[in-house]
Amino acid sequence: MALSLGEGGGSRLRRQLESGGFAAGEYVKQLSQQSDGDRDLQEHRQRIQALSEETAQSLKRNVYQNYRQFIETAREISYLESEMYQLSHILTEQKGIMEAVTQALLLQADRDDPALGARRAAAADPFLPLSAKEAAASEEGRQRTLTTLLEKVEGCRDLLPESPGKYLVYNGDLVEYDADHMAQIQRVHAFLMNDCLLVATALPNRRGAYRYDALYPLDGLAVVNVKDNPPMKDMFKLLMFPESRIFQAENAKIKKEWLEVLEETKRNRALSEKRRLEQEALPRPAPAPSESTNPFEEDEEEEEEEPSAEEEVVDLSLEWIQELPEDLDVCIAQRDFEGAVDLLDKLNEYLGDKPVSQPVKELRAKVDERVRQLTDVLVFELSPDRSLRGGPRATRRAVSQLIRLGQSTKACELFLKNRAAAVQTAIRQLRIEGATLLYIHKLCHVFFTSLLETAREFETDFAGNNGCYSAFVVWARSSMRMFVDAFSKQVFDSKESLSTAAECVKVAKEHCKQLSEIGLDLTFIIHALLVKDIKGALQSYKDIIIEATKHRNSEEMWRRMNLMTPEALGKLREEMRSCGVGNFDQYTGDDCWVNLSYTVVAFTKQTMAFLEEALKLYFPELHMVLLESLVEIILVAVQHVDYSLRCEQDPEKKAFIRQNASFLYETVLPVVEKRFEEGVGKPAKQLQDLRNASRLMRVNPESTTSVV
Repeated sequence: MALSLGEGGGSRLRRQLESGGFAAGEYVKQLSQQSDGDRDLQEHRQRIQALSEETAQSLKRNVYQNYRQFIETAREISYLESEMYQLSHILTEQKGIMEAVTQALLLQADRDDPALGARRAAAADPFLPLSAKEAAASEEGRQRTLTTLLEKVEGCRDLLPESPGKYLVYNGDLVEYDADHMAQIQRVHAFLMNDCLLVATALPNRRGAYRYDALYPLDGLAVVNVKDNPPMKDMFKLLMFPESRIFQAENAKIKKEWLEVLEETKRNRALSEKRRLEQEALPRPAPAPSESTNPFEEDEEEEEEEPSAEEEVVDLSLEWIQELPEDLDVCIAQRDFEGAVDLLDKLNEYLGDKPVSQPVKELRAKVDERVRQLTDVLVFELSPDRSLRGGPRATRRAVSQLIRLGQSTKACELFLKNRAAAVQTAIRQLRIEGATLLYIHKLCHVFFTSLLETAREFETDFAGNNGCYSAFVVWARSSMRMFVDAFSKQVFDSKESLSTAAECVKVAKEHCKQLSEIGLDLTFIIHALLVKDIKGALQSYKDIIIEATKHRNSEEMWRRMNLMTPEALGKLREEMRSCGVGNFDQYTGDDCWVNLSYTVVAFTKQTMAFLEEALKLYFPELHMVLLESLVEIILVAVQHVDYSLRCEQDPEKKAFIRQNASFLYETVLPVVEKRFEEGVGKPAKQLQDLRNASRLMRVNPESTTSVV
């Protein structure tokens, strides 16, 4: 039987495989019985495989389509969640504003009509004491309740001294969760008093007994509502710089009560503190002078009373002073560093000539805590862990505010650390190209541009702090050492040619001169850091030239050069002219012959090339190294010519050797001496002595002595 692979057969096969009572074993058995042979089974297998691939493709398309719909739905849900959160935040702010306005209006009405305020308070709270006796009884009852509850908490007696104004406002059980992983930590019991919040943990073996855990003043406590995210719900967060804790209430109602009572208690605490400061600021009547017959005692009393009279002048009831700690918190939270420092400057200016009274000390303590917080935030802004993008100007804001806070030394240290990390990161991110010179161009551009920008920004930020400039010079030296490490690793450790090393050093020197625009000269530093590597490169290249010269000397046949073509002769003339040999034409013969040995010509070109590249690397610390290297190279050629003159017996070859010696002594050595003096700026006595010694050898060529 032939099984069709058509569309109709595929649909029948699909329906058969999709049927609920399909049995694979029975299907294969029936198929085997009905097939005519192996070919039918192969064709049926291909049909099933094609159907499988078609099903897989269809499944992929459906999954992709569903995935796209899922992504779009998730995006819409995210947008909706964000809008709902913003709406909830706006409603919470509106509620707080309306409550604050209502409270302010009620307080104003109470001041205008005290009797109306008392009736309203009595109507709002049926348990409000109506007489002095009842007030004393209520106060005593609150104290008794607080004492009874706190007797159940171990370790809090010494931390909560008894005071007539302290009483319990609210208490209840809570569950604490980890702020990072939202894992349950422990069950606690919180006691909210009119000035602080006490957190205690339950003792495992004693019912209704607790152990002291923490105590937080309400002045430095902030309450934040945590949005429900099942199964995490009915939670709120307490912020106490620099830590925070998350608690879960039993249900939404208790959570709402905690949030409301905490905000109300904080508000009442702030109002009572404001009233206390206003009362302290009021002038007090002077005590009646006691009768005394001692005149000096009156003078002492007057002197003692004068400071107290001055202390009474300090008025801390101004609205901006009362709200100063909260305003500083807002500025720090909103990263308005300039606004925070402006408030501090305003306070310092106001209290500059005022006496230091107890209220002033308390205010200073609160402000100093905010100053520490502000300093920590600014220090973090300048830390290398932060983003290094934006260049040196990105740090100006934090640096300027630290300087205004009197932290110039810390600002300088952090600024330079930040810039050092930025420069190091920029160097590490440079891609190492195949061509060394191209990489060095990029390296010098990145490093010296960063150094120049840092120097200009430092001069702008620390213009009035001359003591910080020494720190910048030290930083520049350490940065230059980091640059030289990267430079040497690419140029000298990779065994580049002397010409490449000379070009790279030349590029670094040219970029270093750009710093002179701002009065900063680091050339001597880069010289001191590179001198060891350059010495090694010069000595290595000197050894290569000496070995090459000795090898050519060993194969010397003292024959004239035949360049074969006029083009080759013209090229040699140009090379010798570029080396400074202007009279080379007198050593050329007929056609393409040169009346010099190949060894002497090659030595001349190699020696002059070495001198030119070495002069690019030259600075005073390398004077003797370069001079000694030249003398050693020249001595190899001089000794070879001297030895050949003494040993050669053929008159024609001896005359040819004298001609090469004449070219070497009268042309090459003066050119080397002149070019060295031009590049260095002073003559070299060692080269002059070497030339004079060569003249002695020319006078007495049969001498058995040689220059060493």
